[in-house]
Amino acid sequence: MPRKKSTRTRIAGKRKTSRRKSKAKNKFGMFYVNGHVQILNVAVALLIFGILSVQILGWAGRVGKQNNQGAQTSQISDATKRKFITTILPVAQKQQKQYKVLTSITLAQAALESDWGQSQLAAQYHNLFGVKSSTASAKALTTKEYVNGQWITVTANFAVYDSWTESIEAHTRLFVQGTAWDSQHYQSVLNASNYQEAAQALQTKGYATDPDYAAKLISLIQTYKLNKYDNLSEINTNK
Repeated sequence: MPRKKSTRTRIAGKRKTSRRKSKAKNKFGMFYVNGHVQILNVAVALLIFGILSVQILGWAGRVGKQNNQGAQTSQISDATKRKFITTILPVAQKQQKQYKVLTSITLAQAALESDWGQSQLAAQYHNLFGVKSSTASAKALTTKEYVNGQWITVTANFAVYDSWTESIEAHTRLFVQGTAWDSQHYQSVLNASNYQEAAQALQTKGYATDPDYAAKLISLIQTYKLNKYDNLSEINTNK
């Protein structure tokens, strides 16, 4: 009799174990329930993963672009930058004296847009400010523009000048004469009492597509103390 009782105990134990295994199979997760793949859940997870991947790649691309631009700028020596400022300073101050375009603004725009005179457009065609043109002498080159919240590369025709002086004079005429649709379009730039106001006026009037254009100009002016040249007694010195 004890042996039979022992046998029933062992059998009962096996049944309990079997029920535990059965319950374990009935447990479910997000992607797998009772031996079946949950296609909808998998699709949603893949969609979320895809969206996150695009956002991460976009962020990485922006950071990489910013780092690349910083690396290119940092490769230009201080001596080259000083020489660039010294070269265009006299004509920039002449434009300020005649037309009230602040020297610091002219210098900062020229440095930013021509990569301190090192860009192909500035070095070969003397175009310091990326001025576009529809004339027969214009040169087709690629450039980056900020459109619909992102930077894109486009091909455009750019004006060709005989010298940097000619480029700066044309740049001043734009501010003085305005645009084809508004002769007073850049009057707020000429009326600015300091470089911060002038830079913000350029941003407001849509001079450039870059949403950080004013901030970049102000940073350049402050870093290289270009506003000291707005005092016209500071002629062709770069201390």
